[in-house]
Amino acid sequence: MSLASFNMLLSVSKRISSNINSKKVIINSCYIMFILNIILITIMFLSTKYISHNLLKNNNTYYPLLACTLTLPFISLGYIIKGYFYGKQNMTPHMVSNVLEQLFRLFIITLILPKILKYGIIVSVTVFILFNILSESFSILVFVFFLPKHIHLTKKDFNFDFHETKEILNISIPSISGRLLGNIGFFLEPILLTNILLFKGSSLSYITNEYGIYNAYAISTLLFPSFFITAISNALLPEISKEYSQNNIYMVKKRIKESLFISLIIGLLCTTFVFIFRNPILKLLYNTTQGSNYIALLSPVFILFYLESPLNSILVGLNKVKSCMLISVTGMIIKLLTIIIFGLLNFKIYALIISEIINIIYVTILNYHVLKKSI
Repeated sequence: MSLASFNMLLSVSKRISSNINSKKVIINSCYIMFILNIILITIMFLSTKYISHNLLKNNNTYYPLLACTLTLPFISLGYIIKGYFYGKQNMTPHMVSNVLEQLFRLFIITLILPKILKYGIIVSVTVFILFNILSESFSILVFVFFLPKHIHLTKKDFNFDFHETKEILNISIPSISGRLLGNIGFFLEPILLTNILLFKGSSLSYITNEYGIYNAYAISTLLFPSFFITAISNALLPEISKEYSQNNIYMVKKRIKESLFISLIIGLLCTTFVFIFRNPILKLLYNTTQGSNYIALLSPVFILFYLESPLNSILVGLNKVKSCMLISVTGMIIKLLTIIIFGLLNFKIYALIISEIINIIYVTILNYHVLKKSI
């Protein structure tokens, strides 16, 4: 899914904010994504059985993975259109699209999903993933409604532009490389954890249950306020790029200070609230208090996590994409190594939590260090 996005949100918004021909940017982005999706879908269809049976050691994941593969083209197109509006610094379409898409998802979950559950959990999960095609299509239609009505496409506009494609790839490839390697880390995380904990004598049911509690309850609760930070980061990138390209360092510094201050305050308030009221929140959301101990350990460090995304956007706006990639890759390697070390020391699921804490501290501090050296 990260490859399907190809960080087009960043590339398209950065190119359009630099006052490049919008039609040229969007059409050449579509050409790139069309070729990429053909490759991705072919690879996934050929390798899904091996991934589910041999790597994840869970045959139940086969059909959900295939369903994920079919959603990829819709994800790609959605990111290109979002990138256009971010580049124009018009956030209204994204807000409207996001709200309507989530209402559409809630409609599916509450009215349609219960009727599918009688066919079993694998069918239900697979169908729910396939519903993402409908929700992504719905989101794209909302964006199309907001596109300027005076756009007139000629045959010449559809010509492949090598220079523009190269410029898009020069932004996308380094940034997606870092994200992709980070996601390879997320992909390897359950594989490494499962095999090491099985080796140290933990049962598969313990690993599946605790990993599920960690991701579905603890991390989801801690990440709930992150939509504030995502909004700040997405709005920040085109403005930082624009001001930096015009050498307006005063405005660049002003926006950096504002965004980091707001992100820090939001992170501090939200994580403190979640830490104090973690049991009532978990009971309200999931009708359980499982995962409370994981939240207690992670919440102090998550204050730093809320700075990660704005720092990353700022560095990309300052053309420090390669630095971001390097930090992301080394952070992922450190995380996987610490999972192996603490797993072998029989820390059980806490091997994952310790590695997460180390990763957040490392990535945030290094991003800030690079920023301070840059400006």
